[in-house]
Amino acid sequence: MNASSKSMVECRVVGGDKLPADSGGSEAFCAAFERAAAAQLPNTRLKVEVQVRGPSMLTATLTTADGKTLPEQTFSISDRALTKGSLERFANGLVGEVARAASR
Repeated sequence: MNASSKSMVECRVVGGDKLPADSGGSEAFCAAFERAAAAQLPNTRLKVEVQVRGPSMLTATLTTADGKTLPEQTFSISDRALTKGSLERFANGLVGEVARAASR
């Protein structure tokens, strides 16, 4: 999924085919990330690249509008596969991390 002009978010999921079908896949993650960015950081350019490491683990790299890359973020669930809700929590957490970095 790529950025739309209104969202100011560029979202790329590598290995999205490894996500469980009922999680909503790459599209669900990118939509959740765009919603979180619009709510928490309106009018802010963001780029996120997510690597799907398996059905229960993701890593993400975030880049801000000024080109600053934040430390890699990891999200995993130990007792089951990722769900739509877990993708939404990860997306919200990532945007929160950008907001915290901007305030430092």
